[in-house]
Amino acid sequence: MQGGFYDYEKKYRDESTELCIPCDLDQEIQDEIKALAIASYSALCCTGMARVDFLVDADTEQVFVSEINTIPGFTPISMYPKLWEASGIPVGEMLEMLVELAEQRHRMRRELRTDFSDFR
Repeated sequence: MQGGFYDYEKKYRDESTELCIPCDLDQEIQDEIKALAIASYSALCCTGMARVDFLVDADTEQVFVSEINTIPGFTPISMYPKLWEASGIPVGEMLEMLVELAEQRHRMRRELRTDFSDFR
């Protein structure tokens, strides 16, 4: 997107807004973004799904983490499922992975000890 803000009008109504997958960035910047996405996700102890958004300064090519969205959209225009599909993972397979991650997290939480009466 050139200039301005990615507001409601541009996101949902402006037909000139284009989602480019894959992005038109040098491989070095893409690699930096991937590394920052993983580091950001890990630093915040995220689990399951999340989408890390970035801003890139057009003049300096400096990369900034914009936000981490832990509940990304699943609508027909949402980026999250489109990004997974572009990486070679169809939506159905992605959903199976998310269910498996949720089941793992549930098992781990059940195994947590929350009763400390034995320690008295």
